[in-house]
Amino acid sequence: MKSFFISAGLVAVGTAGLQSALADDSIPAPSPKIWSVSATLRGFYDDNYATANIKKGSFGIELTPSVSLNDSFTQTDIGVRYTYGLYWYNERQIESQNAFDQTHEFDIWLDHAFNERWKANVTDTFTSGQEPALLQGAGVPFRVNGNNLANVFNVDLDTQWTREFSTDLHYNNSFYDFQDSGGTAAIPSLAGLLNRVDQNAGLDLQWRFDPETMVFVGYSFDYVDYESGEPIGTVNGQNVDGNYRNSYAHQIYVGVQHQFTANISATAKGGAEYVDSYNQSTPDSKSWSPYGNVALTYTYLPGSYVQVGFTQGDNSTYVSSLTPGGGVIQYQETSTAYGSINHHFTDKLIGSAIAQYSYSEFHGATSISPDVMYSAGLNLTYIINQYLSADIGYNYDRLRSGVPGAGYERNRYYVGLTATY
Repeated sequence: MKSFFISAGLVAVGTAGLQSALADDSIPAPSPKIWSVSATLRGFYDDNYATANIKKGSFGIELTPSVSLNDSFTQTDIGVRYTYGLYWYNERQIESQNAFDQTHEFDIWLDHAFNERWKANVTDTFTSGQEPALLQGAGVPFRVNGNNLANVFNVDLDTQWTREFSTDLHYNNSFYDFQDSGGTAAIPSLAGLLNRVDQNAGLDLQWRFDPETMVFVGYSFDYVDYESGEPIGTVNGQNVDGNYRNSYAHQIYVGVQHQFTANISATAKGGAEYVDSYNQSTPDSKSWSPYGNVALTYTYLPGSYVQVGFTQGDNSTYVSSLTPGGGVIQYQETSTAYGSINHHFTDKLIGSAIAQYSYSEFHGATSISPDVMYSAGLNLTYIINQYLSADIGYNYDRLRSGVPGAGYERNRYYVGLTATY
């Protein structure tokens, strides 16, 4: 079962602790300088820092230093980056709680051209933190206490066999580990529900009919292995552990990439996914569902663009069952529409806005109303000089859920300075 993800390319509106769910976490282009350092200092107000159905707000301070190294050789670009996040919450200190959150992000990327026809790209991103934006793909839409870990490894091999025909061979390995453990069948822990390794491998066959149009057909295989031995529910009077949710999945799809004009491009991919939850014997343990995505990008001025899109796929879920002995939820089927705009008002003033709507249906034994997630963000950045910039922004998140205690609404406001050298 392929983990659900939002396509890269959406504009960032904040750093780790204050990111919208749509923040861009793509690997940056190599800088002309081998090394660079930066630090962001922000003041913020979060009116629901625990992402709970009963709000509790706090003022706070964010400090996020970062260091990166990258170098380019004749046929190879390679780089590493580390970002540390420190977040202080005034309200938590007043209540004699731990007032600090800490996050860690570590990226590695490598591009290598073996020759004119064979090119490889390798990326690895390790994160540790509490926010859902930082742990994107983990399966939780709300904040989670503790040192929660995620590691996502990707490798792509592009081969140009002829002028018209090429292939894309790809592999992904995603690992998730939650600190919350020690659950029971009645009240499972997040470690029991979501600790897993998700491996996906596939091949796309691509035909370029002209410089503006390429069509492709592809297949990918996904294996999800839940690694916790903790109980997560009851089936036929017997406790079952995380392995009960293990699955194989096959995705088949066709697609097209087209450059309509010099500044308008689109990609569309659609097909079907077959999921086999092989440790289960329920009637819906094997199922078909739609799979794919659509994205359109319009660059209307240099540095200014609009992107809209839609994705459809399956993802792991934080829910087991709402009824004791009522079986186990297998996964969620999620449909997401998103959009973003990045606009250069002047050479020094840049604005951005993003929005996302997600509709997630639970697949499994117990009937639960779907999760509906709304996210939006606004950001304004002023470039003071080549070393210093200032920004101000706002993020909004709302989760409507039939799961007791899961729904919440959250508003976040921030203002800060970023220094880069």
